[in-house]
Amino acid sequence: MKAISIYDFNNHKIKETEIIQRILGGERELYEILVRRNNQKLYRVIRSYLKDEAEIEDIMQNTYVKAFTKLYQFKLEASFSTWLIRIGINESLARLKEKKKVFNLTQHMDNYNESFVLEIPDHQALNPQDKMIQYEAKQLLENAIDQLSLKYKTVYVMKEVEEMSLKEIAIALNLTIANVKIRVHRSKEMLKEKLFELSIDTTIFEFGFNRCDRITEKVMEMI
Repeated sequence: MKAISIYDFNNHKIKETEIIQRILGGERELYEILVRRNNQKLYRVIRSYLKDEAEIEDIMQNTYVKAFTKLYQFKLEASFSTWLIRIGINESLARLKEKKKVFNLTQHMDNYNESFVLEIPDHQALNPQDKMIQYEAKQLLENAIDQLSLKYKTVYVMKEVEEMSLKEIAIALNLTIANVKIRVHRSKEMLKEKLFELSIDTTIFEFGFNRCDRITEKVMEMI
């Protein structure tokens, strides 16, 4: 059996199709590689729908477990991350449907506490003043994104933050590419110019290393 290494999944040394074929062949421990490769992207997309951190992690675990149990249905010519995100979106929408019994989703989005700030790890050696500027910039951008309506926030995060292609987004959201383009354009228009310039910082909504390890360990225990 080929050993798993940090080098392998960080540098994508093992191709996705090979990993999936080997998992289906019985090497279920290799699923850890797919989980770690997709944790950041899946977290950001699900966070477009939900804000409670515990709830997000719960949805992530459910998504990974469901993807593992249905892995035999995955078509290798497609992208695993797009297929995984589609599952994650469905799980998120199902959770929102449950919550809608208590309150109207649109009102919830509009009235959500705007002072909420994500805990974002800072991996750069900055002086205190630069750290404060960076923190305030991230806080400002995250709050601005959170104020977008759900359909625009989702495509914005997928396209501008996670850098998914229009085709991938269209598949994940079951939309036409033209519709995705319109939503991306409108989402940018809704954000002020200065905030949009800050969006090149892809460390926003970051799924930190400790959390990545924790969610990966939980998923591997559940499958």
